[in-house]
Amino acid sequence: MRIFDPHIHMTSRTTDDYARMAAAGVLAVVEPSFWLGQPRTNPGSFTDYFDSLLGWEPYRAAQFGVVHHATIALNPKEAGDPRCVPVLDLLPRYLDKDRVVAVGEIGYDSMTPEEDDAFERQLALAVEHDLPALVHTPHRDKARGTRRTLELVAASGIDPGRVAVDHLNEVTVGLVSGTGCWMGFSIYPETKMSPPRMVEILRRHGTERVLVNSAADWGVSDPLLTLETANAMLAAGFDEDDVDRVMWRNPVEFYAQSGRLDLTGLTAAEPSFAEPTFAGSSIKRGGE
Repeated sequence: MRIFDPHIHMTSRTTDDYARMAAAGVLAVVEPSFWLGQPRTNPGSFTDYFDSLLGWEPYRAAQFGVVHHATIALNPKEAGDPRCVPVLDLLPRYLDKDRVVAVGEIGYDSMTPEEDDAFERQLALAVEHDLPALVHTPHRDKARGTRRTLELVAASGIDPGRVAVDHLNEVTVGLVSGTGCWMGFSIYPETKMSPPRMVEILRRHGTERVLVNSAADWGVSDPLLTLETANAMLAAGFDEDDVDRVMWRNPVEFYAQSGRLDLTGLTAAEPSFAEPTFAGSSIKRGGE
């Protein structure tokens, strides 16, 4: 079984996680830029973080045979902080980087006017840079946030087939199904979706334009819940082709729209802890 986790925050994870993931068949990941848990106070802290996502983290993943790409954005949690808004002016520099396969995470946290502005500006950047967009739906008042998300997507002029609306559940999936947008689901141990619930959604809505991720981060999460969901699909009567579509071909199809998805580096690799060398390698530092 091959697995592509389309939304996982490996900055928050250890090398043990990479080893477990590789052993479980997680061969590729996309890491969206997100809120680190501690409020950032200036744009420079974002540039350091973006540089790490595009330089250090792909190197770290490669030691375990995992291919790493990223999405770059001003995340919704910090989009309303005036100290962080200037990050929007820095984004074009990063959106041209080879390993950036979408603008994200963008969207809503509290659905404020400031978040509206950041969301609209970043959808426009996605169109300008010919990139897909990865959208975060809010944890609170999720149905209203999802409806507002779809309104802004429609107004932006972006092709809905280049938009993934993430963190959906039973309440919101029906709002997105049929819009042309991709439907993203995060599988968590205690919150969001569980493997059995995900299987029921797949039964009702099918496997087309569905992205299943672990969204594993610094909270209670598990980077192997993609595998658990795949096994739950098989146990429920889905066949291996269904699993391969959801766990591999769908994320490949979505992120390949960037023109930058590169899976040629998929090789079995033993962990190595040598010092990274960026110059002359295939891994580029984000700030260069």
